[in-house]
Parts: sequence; structure tokens; C-alpha cells
Amino acid sequence: MVMEIVVRLSEDAEPTVRTDLVEQIPPIAVFLQENRSNFPGVLADYLTPIVVRYLTDPNNQVRKSSQEVLLILLEQDLISQHDIENKVCPILLALSAPDSDDEYKAEAVNIICKLASVLNKSTVERLLLPRFCELCGDGKLFQVRKVCATNFGDICHAVGQEATEKFLIPKFLELCSDNVWGMRKACAECFMAVSYSASPEVRRAQLSPLFIRLISDPCRWVRQAAFQFLGPFISTFANPPRAGLYIGEDGPLSIRPPARGLDSDFTPGSPGTGSCGSTSSACSARPVRTEPDLPTEGTSAGTSNFLCRSSSCGMMGNSVEDSALAGAELTGLSPEASATLKLPERNDLPVNSHPGPGSWTCPESPEDVFNNFLYWRTPLPDISKDLEELFLSEAGPREKGCSRPEPVQNSCVARSEIQKVLDSLQEHVMDDPDVQAQVQVLSAALRAAQLDSVNEPAHQPTEGLNEVSASDPSPASDNQMALSASSLQKELSVARILQSTDPGEPCGGVRDPLETEQRHLPAPLEENKSKLQDVIPQPLLDQYVSMTDPARAQTVDTDIAKHCAYSLPGVALTLGRRNWHCLKDTYETLASDMQWKVRRTLAFSIHELAAILGDQLTAADLVPIFNGFLKDLDEVRIGILKHLYDFLKLLHEDKRREYLYQLQEFVVTDNSRNWRFRYELAEQLILILELYNPHDVYDYLMHIALKLCADKVSEVRWISFKLVVAILQKFYSHSESALGLAFVHELIVRFRHCAKWVGRQAFAFICQAVVSEECIPADQFVEHLLPSLLSLVSDPVPNVRVLLARALRQTLLEKAYLRNAGNPHLEVIEETVLALQSDPDPDVSFFATLQPKRRSTADSRVLEERN
Repeated sequence: MVMEIVVRLSEDAEPTVRTDLVEQIPPIAVFLQENRSNFPGVLADYLTPIVVRYLTDPNNQVRKSSQEVLLILLEQDLISQHDIENKVCPILLALSAPDSDDEYKAEAVNIICKLASVLNKSTVERLLLPRFCELCGDGKLFQVRKVCATNFGDICHAVGQEATEKFLIPKFLELCSDNVWGMRKACAECFMAVSYSASPEVRRAQLSPLFIRLISDPCRWVRQAAFQFLGPFISTFANPPRAGLYIGEDGPLSIRPPARGLDSDFTPGSPGTGSCGSTSSACSARPVRTEPDLPTEGTSAGTSNFLCRSSSCGMMGNSVEDSALAGAELTGLSPEASATLKLPERNDLPVNSHPGPGSWTCPESPEDVFNNFLYWRTPLPDISKDLEELFLSEAGPREKGCSRPEPVQNSCVARSEIQKVLDSLQEHVMDDPDVQAQVQVLSAALRAAQLDSVNEPAHQPTEGLNEVSASDPSPASDNQMALSASSLQKELSVARILQSTDPGEPCGGVRDPLETEQRHLPAPLEENKSKLQDVIPQPLLDQYVSMTDPARAQTVDTDIAKHCAYSLPGVALTLGRRNWHCLKDTYETLASDMQWKVRRTLAFSIHELAAILGDQLTAADLVPIFNGFLKDLDEVRIGILKHLYDFLKLLHEDKRREYLYQLQEFVVTDNSRNWRFRYELAEQLILILELYNPHDVYDYLMHIALKLCADKVSEVRWISFKLVVAILQKFYSHSESALGLAFVHELIVRFRHCAKWVGRQAFAFICQAVVSEECIPADQFVEHLLPSLLSLVSDPVPNVRVLLARALRQTLLEKAYLRNAGNPHLEVIEETVLALQSDPDPDVSFFATLQPKRRSTADSRVLEERN
């Protein structure tokens, strides 16, 4: 009868009636579920059809309410799988059909995405996945595609890896290339969730280039979202067996020895297999496959035409071949000319520059890549033909190894050709930083050509060129300088190749002083190589490191450095300890950032990073930054303080003792009203006690505890009393009775005989906590503390006597030692309790007569509020 009334109400013409009715369905459904033996089938026969019917109600408010109710019923598992498949899904598929109303379609898509998380995998893949893929390509309504992009990660998680790679990844690629910037932004925000549902091969070969494209998106909002989620996306490349770092189910980090033989996450034939480690000096002999569709956007526009050194192409070793090709690309050499650039014999190469036997090149056509910087820049003079003739003229002599070329005219012609090119660049050298970089390359080539000549002095032809190459930087903008920095490093590799392949080197190994000086040029290339690793695609790491560039804050987001700092522990965990050198400079830059919120983010996570890096790297790289944070603003210091124990326990004992004296600096804050800072300090000191021996605790930490016990804020004082008890427990548990007794006498002097009633009240509380925790032997308590405690019975302040009554009645008289009939102190305690029971103050007499079993939490709360 009730359900018949409900059905009639559901057909009411007034929308408010229908809205109120559907909002009452969830509690009714819970009641029916709890009593399903008495009401079988009521929910499926009456209430579920009402909710489903309201999904197509003409009133917007009714539809919204029914959608919320449907999701509640699904989350609480109140609708059976049979009803979902036969009643809910058909109506949702009908509402999301191509010919459906646009408003209904957008709402249905939202429910479908939410429905996928509560259904089993087979049902989602069979009923909802085809329609979801169809809606991702809806060209009529961008709101539908926006909802699909926002919930793409949930759908991938619901259907699993196989269906994600087969059906969803192609759709995701389309959404990431959508004309509407909001779609691309939504894709960047869910990129991490999609990556988790993909295999390592797909993650590296398809998703990584796609994310690089989003980072270089024309829309600032898309770039902002991409950089914000760059760190989380990098974390999906983590390989615990390889790094030896595991995250437990409850959160803590566990460290195990890395598994041997795991050079990569992938099989040898998989795309993007890295063949070289960042710590090895030679590449493995295993060949690597290259992907022609990988992106060529690098950290800056200067590297956009050549990115074959990235891990996506497997170029992780210190290969001279790669540097040669890079120089050929950057100096405009044609493929034919670059092919004539011969490499020396292995024995003639420097120690760390032997190419690996498996190093393959990664051909990439610069014409296939659009670069905004190169498009708008002033065209440079075409010097490709001159350089082609130069290298062709020197190809023959270079192949002869150590033998010196016979005709000296070839060297002279080569020098004259380079001199001509340099003369043509003179008028542009002050206008473009890239021209300066090319001048440096050609200057190095000219020096190499000079070494071919025996009769001519080496210093005369290069004097003027050195002045050109070392000239002051042009007044170009900072952005141009930043964009050409990476290009400069690549071009310098050409100079190093020319020096290392110099045909004029004597066979006996005697080097010319000028050549020796050239071989020890400043090492921006080595610095760049130090950033190489083989865990994640190198372009991702390059973009992440570039987040500390001040130009990024102007062109992308003012908070980009904060996003970098927030995700740095996850990136460090992914790269592992052996690749910390890739992030060290970035971390130091963030630690000295002008924005305190960036430093605050690092301060809150420095203990996690210390656990990842281990004690050696922590002592070398993190301790100096930690020391700097100790003297920073309170907003930064609170991050250090909240995890002070977690950080100190990771240090060696000697290094840990250095912070004993500095701990007292936390007592002083920029704002004395910031009492929570001192409260946190007391909580951390309770944990830190176990890290130091009793004598250090007595000399340093005890004085901090006593100072906190006299704080103006009661919350700080109450937590400090617990710290005092913990210190006493530390002394007596380590058999340091002398230190314990000295501390007890200090407590009596400071608190029992304190002129303020707050101090005497604190003494009563400390005595109660000491007895409750049993941190002092009973005989020493009754000898040293009990007489002073009982003397508070005549205190003029009722609040002090209240604490005394609680301590005696609820704690001391409950201890077996004091309840023994032969104990001489029992009689004195009972007399004191009787005196308190007849106290004129009602609160004192109440707590003196209160039985322990009648004590409640409410009584304790009332007492604390009164105090």
C-alpha cells in the first residue's frame, strides 16, 4: 500500500513533489536492504524504476536529483548487477545516442563515466566502452568531449590495460589534438591516470611524446596544466625492482637491493629501449629500435631540430657519433655532408668518448617539425655549402689515422674557407646569440685546421677569432639566451670532435700545448651529459628540470616552481639514487627560490627525499639545505619541524648531535602568537628523545622542555608536561637515576614553589602523569615527589586543589603499591583526600569524592575548560 502511494506521488505534475520524493529514496533503500527478508523485490520493482524514469524528466532539478540518487544507490551497492544492466544502462545508452538531445547527452555521459567505477570490468567493456569511444569523437557538442576527457582516467582504470591500449589510447590521442584548448587541458590533467593503465612500452613510445606536445602547446592554460602534472606523469615510470625503492601499502618507503640484470623496463625489441646507463662509460652492445614519430621538442628551441640523444631513441651513452650528428644538424650540414664526417679509431678517442657498438643514430627530418622560435627568428646566412666543402676536403686526410696530410695547401684552403664564413657572420654576431655559438664552433674548427700546418704558427690566425668568440654577449633578450643555451652545448660537441679527430696529432702520443688547452675547455657538454639517465624519456626530464627557469614563470605559470617542488620526491623516487645527479642542481635552485611557498613545499618533503637518497647523499646534499631552512621564515621552518624526527633519524649519530644546540632556536618564532609552532616542537621532542643519549637530553633538551612548560598558551603547556614525563622515563629506563633525581629537583623548584598558580597546577599534573605512566620507581616517587604534591592541599587557588584531587583520587589510590595496607604513605594520602572532600570549593570536593569508575570524558572536558 505504501509503495502504491509512492508510485502515485512519482507521477505528480508538480516538479517540487517529484524532487522531494526522489531525495527520500536513498534512506528508504537502505531500510529495505537491511530488512530485505521482509521486503524482497520492493526496491527493484518500485523505487529503481522511479529513479531511472526521472533521468528523462523534463524538469532540470528533478533530473539532477535523480542522477545524484542513482550514484548514491550505486556506490552503496543497493542496485543489483542485473538491474543495472537491464534497467539503468539501456536508458543511459538511449540518452547518449547520437540523435539524442544535447542537454540529455551531456548529463548521460557524466553518469556513464561515474557508473564505470562501480561496475565490474566485463560489464563496462561490453556495454559502456563502445558508447564512450563514440562520444569521445562527438563533433557536434564539445561539452560531451570535455566530460569524456575529464573522466578518461577512470574509464581506463575500469577496463584495464588491454582494452585501454586497444580502444582508448587512440581516442586519447585524438582528444589531445582537439581544437578546443579546454579539451587538451583536461587531457593533461588526467594524463597520469591514463599512464597508470598503460604498459611501459606504450607509456614510453606513445604517451611520452604526446605529453611533450602538450607541454609545448600554443595555449598557455594547456602548458600550465601539463607542467603541473609533469611530475606525476614521470612517477608512472617508476620501476621498484630496478631502483630498489618500494612504497608499502600503508605508505612508508622500504629499501631493498636493486635487482641485477634489469637494464630497462622493456624487452630488447620494445620501442624506446635504453641501451646505456647514466653511470657507465660505454654503451651495451644491444641494438636499439628508433621510433620515427617521436617528438623533437627539447628543453629549448635550440634543441628542437635534433633530439636523438633522448632516451626515447636509446641514445643514453657518451657517444661521439651522436655528437657528430648533432653538430652536423645544428651547423646546417646536408645528410651527404654529415655522412662524410669520419670518426677516429677507438684508440685515438678520449677515455669517456668511445661510441658503443650498439649506438644507432636516430634520423629525424627538421622539416617535419614546426618550431616557433626558428619560425620567427631572423634568417641566418646559408653556410651549409661552405661547410660541406670544408668537411669533404678534410674527409680524405682524416681517414688516414695518424699520418699527416701531405699537401699543406689543403689546410690553408680549409682555413680560408672557415675565415670567409666567419667574416660573413661578423655583421650578425651582435644581433643573435646563435650566431655567437656558431662563431665559437667555427673558431674551434679553425684551430683544428691550424694544427694541420707545421710551418705556420698556431696563435696568429686565431687571435682575432678568439676576440670574436669571447666578445661580450649581445644585448639580446633573456628568452633568446635561454632558447640558445642548449643549442650552444650541442654545437660545442662539434668542436670537441674536431679536436679529438685532429689528423695532426703525433703518433707517439705527444700533444701540442694548444691542443691540450683545447681538450680542457669548459665543460657545458659534460654538465649536460650528467643529466642523462635511462629510466624515463630524456625529454621529460629536460622539461621537468626547465621548470626552475625564471622564463617559465613568465610564459607558463607563476607557481610552476612550486609544482616542480611538490612533485620532486616522486621524480627522485622514479629515477632512483643513482640518478640523483640529474636533480641535484634543480633541488638546490628550488631551495634558494625567492618565493617562500616553494621553499615551504621542499621543507615539508625533505624527510621523504632523505629516505629516498639514503644517509650518504643526504649528508652531502640535503643537510646544507636543511640547515638553511632552519633559519628561514616560520612558514618554511614549520615544514622542517613537523618532520624533524623523521629527518634526524636518517642521519649518522655524529651529524645528528650537531643539531642539539640548534633545536632551541625553534622556541623563538617570528610571531609570538604562533603557539602552534611551539606545540609542534614539543610533540617532535617527545619522539626525538629516543635519538639521543640521556646526557645529551639532560644538557640540551631538558631546558627546552622546561621553557615550553612555562609557555603563555595552555595547549603548549599541557603537551610540554607530557614531554617532561617522557624525559623522566628516558632517564630511568637507561638507569640514569642521578640525572632523573636532578630533573625532579628542578621540577620542584620551578613548579611546586612557583609564584604563579599555573606553575603549581602544572606540578600536580606532572605528578599525576608520572604515576600514570610509571616512569619513576614507586619508592623514589613517594620519597621525592609525594611530599611536595601533598603540600598543595593548602594552596589558596581552587584550580590547583582540583588537579590535586584528581591526581590523588583517580591515579595514586588506584596503584597497588600505594593501596597496600602496610604502606606508611597510604594513611597520609587518605587524610589529604578527606580534607579535599570537605573543601569549600564544590569542584574540589566533587573530584575528591568521584569514584574512578564514574569518571567520564565529559567530566575531563569540563575540567580542562575550567582550567
